[in-house]
Amino acid sequence: MSAKARDGQGRWRCKTIGVRISPEENAELDALVALSGMTKQEYCINRMLQRDVVVTGNPRVHKALKNQMERLCQEFERLCNANEVNAEALHVLEYLAKIYEGLK
Repeated sequence: MSAKARDGQGRWRCKTIGVRISPEENAELDALVALSGMTKQEYCINRMLQRDVVVTGNPRVHKALKNQMERLCQEFERLCNANEVNAEALHVLEYLAKIYEGLK
């Protein structure tokens, strides 16, 4: 039997919480998690407990920022032609703006 996994404070995480989300919500959550540089579990715990998510720069975060900016540029080019607004894209854009503001 393997050793029990503990978090950074030495706590054993033995409780499981499950939620159901739509594919669109999952895509938005995945984008926010990638931009944070955290694991999905760490990100969800911090958000559920209303803790701040502090983004620290590393190559993985840089790559996620680059990929997300490319996706948003494509989305906004499409929107310019269609004149419609995607709420999920706007939410991710606001999150990106906060990250870029913090990088100054």
